[in-house]
Amino acid sequence: MTAAPLVLLALGGLCVSFAALYLVARRIDNYGIVDIAWSYAFGALATFDALRGPGWPVRRALIGAMAVVWSLRLGTHLFIRVLRHHPAEDGRYRQLRRDWAASFAPRMFGFFQLQAVSVVALGVAFLVACLNPAPVLHGTEIAGAALWLLALAGEARADRELAAFKRDPANQGRVCDRGLWRYSRHPNYFFEWLVWVAYFVFALASPWGWIAILGPASILFLLLRVTGIPMTEEQSIRSRGDAYRRYQRTTSAFVPWFPQQPTA
Repeated sequence: MTAAPLVLLALGGLCVSFAALYLVARRIDNYGIVDIAWSYAFGALATFDALRGPGWPVRRALIGAMAVVWSLRLGTHLFIRVLRHHPAEDGRYRQLRRDWAASFAPRMFGFFQLQAVSVVALGVAFLVACLNPAPVLHGTEIAGAALWLLALAGEARADRELAAFKRDPANQGRVCDRGLWRYSRHPNYFFEWLVWVAYFVFALASPWGWIAILGPASILFLLLRVTGIPMTEEQSIRSRGDAYRRYQRTTSAFVPWFPQQPTA
């Protein structure tokens, strides 16, 4: 199957799936479940591309496995987090309820559909790799797989450290500044972005692989300017106040780096 049918079939299936998910979210009154579905959708997309793509089977299996493992880990982590707090909704979606109050339902439906489009657009790295017929792995593909492994381990560690911190009642209202969180205010976001860099590096060995730069570039923009760090830090300041402001003054926002000395 060529690129165009793969893209159109994947987009159609995901749009229908996210429309159905929107109805579920309305019923349970928790729109945070879209984060879970968005994460799992990449595994589904990569599996579809790997099964239907005309490229070398070994390459298709490798990129498919990379995407599925990452997708399952992140999606399950989010599923557990959402389930633990339900019916309380993630603060970002509570804020959207306030911001979109006048036309919340149609705008949130559009937001869900946008997630389907974003999965297909960001997953272009999977597609180009699954179209590549070359019967040997290129050095950049091996480098991409190695970087992916490092990024996955870093993201998983950051999530475990934060979850363990929050489970301790003594840390109520405090800021997690332990482990990787001592060197970055958002190490989970940094390693998440690094996963997308790894997919891009892997795709570079394939014809038209350079277009996979869309993945890490878009994720970086979203994390730094839109729904990632800005909304997360607004919520952290609302809940932790001056303690989080002190953390902001001493700790790198994104790329892990040595903490600065606190200023007066």
